[in-house]
Amino acid sequence: MSVALGSLEAALHALDLPDPETDDLSEVEFLSQVDQAWSVCERFDLQTEIWRGRILRRIRDRGKHHGQSRGSTFLQWLRERDISKSHAYGLIQLADSADELVIEGSLDPACVNNFSKHAFLATAKAAPPVQQLVNSAANEGQRITRHQVKRLDDEFTAASSNLLPDEVRQRTQAQVLPTKVVAPLVKELARLPKEQQEQLRQELASAPELDAVKATTQIARSMAKVLEAALALHALGDSSLNLDQAMGEAQRLEVLGPLAETLRHAQQIEQAASRLNCSWQRLADLHERLWLESGNSPHLRQLLETLASLAGSPLRVSLGALGGQDHRQVEITISSG
Repeated sequence: MSVALGSLEAALHALDLPDPETDDLSEVEFLSQVDQAWSVCERFDLQTEIWRGRILRRIRDRGKHHGQSRGSTFLQWLRERDISKSHAYGLIQLADSADELVIEGSLDPACVNNFSKHAFLATAKAAPPVQQLVNSAANEGQRITRHQVKRLDDEFTAASSNLLPDEVRQRTQAQVLPTKVVAPLVKELARLPKEQQEQLRQELASAPELDAVKATTQIARSMAKVLEAALALHALGDSSLNLDQAMGEAQRLEVLGPLAETLRHAQQIEQAASRLNCSWQRLADLHERLWLESGNSPHLRQLLETLASLAGSPLRVSLGALGGQDHRQVEITISSG
């Protein structure tokens, strides 16, 4: 199929994509039809990107229909065209957004190209009233940018969220407080349990000033990080720790940020230790097998003896010279208990 640039839009709308669930179509015929549709998409405007996403979604769904849990046909199709998996799913997300805004929404399909790609995705994620405002502007021929969508979304969030104390919401509606500062506070408060939300709302209600909004946003962000990391830490799972009290004390001392960083690094150490344990067990098994089979191989034995500190217990790891310090060696004991 070949089309002139002037008739590209008509050709795109006329594309007849094969049904991924039909059993009357052979794999060769199915791939031939999607190849033909793909070749039409030669212009890299938003309409074309949306259609590429729809094509990719059909190929992915075809694999699911035939029980290909790993998506072998889909991944093979991507490899043959040198398309990364992340890029492919980005296009599928774009197609899903188009279905929401065009098929289920109020956007004229002919006005899709009034959006930038990022603005289109941002609109799909925005609240329905924001979508209506943006779609109306696009239908009138206005060029839509991500910055415009974000501004409208911030204004709606700051003016309507029940997470904010009335004093802050009223001052935002009166344009005393800028929406670009208030909107991040709403998003951070939404990550917290109701008890912490209420605590911060009460504190902010007594001083609904700009600096207080910024400070509360940072506190809420740090609280959310502390809670997320604490929930993931196995080291805290069996303790009688009162996390809320500990977090309150950290807030009083103004060290919530360092506490969040501490828990994040602790979580990373646990994850690294888990990976280390798996590798160490595999190394120990292989080391023992090679040792048993290397009786008359002195050089191989010497190599294995050199690795014994890594395959044994306790595990001894040489870190070399770090930051100008002398050579360091760490001893690690791995326990199955």
